[in-house]
Amino acid sequence: MLPAELLQRLRDWQAADPDQATITALDHLIERSEGGDADAVAEIVDAFSGRLAFGTAGLRAALGPGPNRMNRVVVSQAAAGLARWLVDNGHAGRTVLVGYDARYNSDVFARDTAEILAGHGLRPLLTETHVPTPVVAFGIGHYHCVAGVVVTASHNPPQDNGYKVYVGPSQIVPPTDGEIAAQIETVAQLPLSSIARAENYETIGEPLLEAYVGRVASLVADDAPRDLAWVYTAMHGVGAEVVARVLDRTGFPAPALVDEQALPDPAFPTVAFPNPEEKGAMDLALALARTTDADVAIANDPDADRSALAAPFDGQWRMLSGDELGWLLADDALRRGTPGVYACSVVSSTLLGRMAAAAGQPFQMTLTGFKWIGRVPGLAFGYEEAIGYCTDPEGVADKDGISTLTRVLALVAALKAEGSTVQGRLDEIARTHGVHLTAPLSFRVSDLSLISDAMARLRADLPTELAGVPVTASDLGEGWNGLPPTDGVLFEGEGVRAVARPSGTEPKLKVYLQVSLPPERSGDLDAARAEAAAVMEQLKADMAAALGL
Repeated sequence: MLPAELLQRLRDWQAADPDQATITALDHLIERSEGGDADAVAEIVDAFSGRLAFGTAGLRAALGPGPNRMNRVVVSQAAAGLARWLVDNGHAGRTVLVGYDARYNSDVFARDTAEILAGHGLRPLLTETHVPTPVVAFGIGHYHCVAGVVVTASHNPPQDNGYKVYVGPSQIVPPTDGEIAAQIETVAQLPLSSIARAENYETIGEPLLEAYVGRVASLVADDAPRDLAWVYTAMHGVGAEVVARVLDRTGFPAPALVDEQALPDPAFPTVAFPNPEEKGAMDLALALARTTDADVAIANDPDADRSALAAPFDGQWRMLSGDELGWLLADDALRRGTPGVYACSVVSSTLLGRMAAAAGQPFQMTLTGFKWIGRVPGLAFGYEEAIGYCTDPEGVADKDGISTLTRVLALVAALKAEGSTVQGRLDEIARTHGVHLTAPLSFRVSDLSLISDAMARLRADLPTELAGVPVTASDLGEGWNGLPPTDGVLFEGEGVRAVARPSGTEPKLKVYLQVSLPPERSGDLDAARAEAAAVMEQLKADMAAALGL
């Protein structure tokens, strides 16, 4: 039996909840819990213990009833908190662009947001249908918006949804997130019925899409080669329609499409996780690439803000790492003479800094996330290893999987015209700058305390040697190299590097590893890569042992 006080809280929640689906879901949980179902009790306790935290990533959690889940109550309170913050900061009457992906309830949450922003004296523009996240990020600047909201959980599992907030062209950073969170907390103490709403918001459709497609198409030179064969998957997300429009405008050939994943489907039925980085997610695309004699296979994640690439290497298809694609895109930008700052996150490869320096361009390392990369003054190109790339900062100061896809098509077609390949260009980069090998260690947990315990163990007994190499440790929580504090630990030694940090969006502890050799030891690429791979295996084992995982 549930305690009487808890049961009353559940009934009070239902009385305020405008969504019959979550009211019914909570009824079922209560019924199961009263029948002795321990899982139902645990779900209720977790869903009603505390409040879903609003941070720089906005909100992201499983759908369901309760203040610790994504639902219309929580989203309405978040929208009202954002609206109050905007008005208090002198933005009453300003435009806010609201978009959404094709996940469960995304359209409902977006409409609630538009109504609440309008009710607070702002001017919301709501997209007419689901759109890729970078379309909204572009639209914020294009329509001179003060802020933007995208309802999306990106590449999370199907039961999740999320709420991403931009102020200006970039995602929010401290202290803005804390100030909005404080407003949300204030709103949460008030009756939900007291939140002002209005239906005098505007919708935007074709003009926004046309402007975005035009911007992306402008990245390809009229005389650029366009001959290539390729495979594309939208990973059950919202990218395919906009990608098709970009292809029509730029003249690149249509891809062999992974039909099973082409249309938006919030159930993501063909994958365990709708993330191109996850094992098995690209199996259908790779199988199609092998049978169609493609040059490359490209994937977007479900909200199309990220892009992944696969290519044949010595006749065998494999996925490129996020760093490898970052190197290719940076090298391409540098060869085109693109001036400005080249930036990546602290968990990405250090090779970008070496490449930028060799070309006489400045380099900047940031904290993890495009909320930091997109804010770098004078940014020419930015990336993070989690397959996020900013290849057109003036158009979209955020990661953009569709402009990235377009840059990749242009690069692959140019390489093909020269008689080269993705493998050939990566070999050139390695010979010039030295072999760099990166790899992740990722520990997904059901109990978040396992992550904090592992980080505590690491900090309590910092390794002084990894893979046989002496290393120095830097606690990123204390700030490092001019960066704001963040939860993470960095280890650096000659040719080895590791960063351990909790994921900001998933229940994971991640370790980002790098092994590098100087150019003078990289002449024989096969031997150098074999040496780096052996060191990497030891580095993985040493970091797993240090974390106790």
